[in-house]
Amino acid sequence: MGERMRRILLVLAIVVVGTAGAVTAATAAGRGPGDSGGGPLAILGPKAAVTYTPAADATGVNPATAASATVTDGTFDEVGLVDGAGKAVKGELAADKKSWTTTSPLDYSTSYTWKGSATGTDGKQVPLVGGFATLKPAKEVRGTLNIGDGRTVGIAAPIQIQFNSHVTDRAAAEKALSVTTSTATEGAWGWLPDENGGSRVHWRPKEYWKPGTKVTVKANLFGVDYGGGNYGAANVSSTFTIGRAQIVKADVNSFQMIVMRDGKQVASYPASYGLGSDPNRNTRSGIHVVSEKFTDKRMVSEQYGYDVVEKWAVRISNNGEFIHANPASTGAQGSSNVTHGCVNLSIDNAKAYYDTAIYGDPVEVTGTPVQLSAKDGDIWDWTLNWNQWKALSAL
Repeated sequence: MGERMRRILLVLAIVVVGTAGAVTAATAAGRGPGDSGGGPLAILGPKAAVTYTPAADATGVNPATAASATVTDGTFDEVGLVDGAGKAVKGELAADKKSWTTTSPLDYSTSYTWKGSATGTDGKQVPLVGGFATLKPAKEVRGTLNIGDGRTVGIAAPIQIQFNSHVTDRAAAEKALSVTTSTATEGAWGWLPDENGGSRVHWRPKEYWKPGTKVTVKANLFGVDYGGGNYGAANVSSTFTIGRAQIVKADVNSFQMIVMRDGKQVASYPASYGLGSDPNRNTRSGIHVVSEKFTDKRMVSEQYGYDVVEKWAVRISNNGEFIHANPASTGAQGSSNVTHGCVNLSIDNAKAYYDTAIYGDPVEVTGTPVQLSAKDGDIWDWTLNWNQWKALSAL
């Protein structure tokens, strides 16, 4: 082989090797081990997956449960929940657009449907589908608080919740109740016999409330299963204040009614209490609680044959006992007990006391053999000692 031929072959070898190297480099750049060679579509992520709470097509859902939708491998474009009439439920979309949760309560006996869509990391939209239905109660039971927002009440005031039907599962109801106070206060709930067609529960402190205490009671009763197919109709709450410490000292044998305020005597009124010789007419001994008052109150008794209207009447129990004006007993006031159980004062003195009385003021009656009790109805909370009261809790 001549020198010229050897040079030609050397050049050809270099070209072949270079070309092979270029092919190998292009192959490495375009496709690695295991690469399918599918081009740009091969690097896209998975499609969006949406999960729902409650689960899709669930029935008998408690409406107190928050509904939510969550997306993985994507974000929501829009999301919402509507009832059968197309009314949207209020909700909030998370900042990362990956979850949405209701912020307003659902309704009983209602079907809901999810609306909207999510876009996955594959760039494709996925529609929200399905829905759920809430339970239908046999009865929606409402609880009513006796102390409204912003009120000022006396130091013996019980918090009362009256239900409009019987509550079978009292423990479930009681777990939904809370009382918070600005001053450390020991207290407890107690279930009293049904009244006015429904169950009732009271909260009272171990000792009289401290004046100035701010109290917040919350009854998160919506959705609570009371048993027997009955459920709580709504939440209720109230924030109120304990007022001055006014206490009436009513010793029937003194023929006086003394008013104490913040530890000091502010009044002493000549009074006549229930006739001592008739147990039915005895003013009951024990801690009564002012519940309501009337400028004029009709008082009727078939047993004792009277039907009169008396002025400045302050109810202290639900058995007919009032502190009120009675001109007919003026001669006995301050010297003898002749009434049918009420505390009689003169018109001027009754008006003076009436003007100071508020719900929850204690009236401490002493000196008679007949005790205030459950038979006297409504508020007899303070006739029980602390251990007896705590035993009325369902928890």
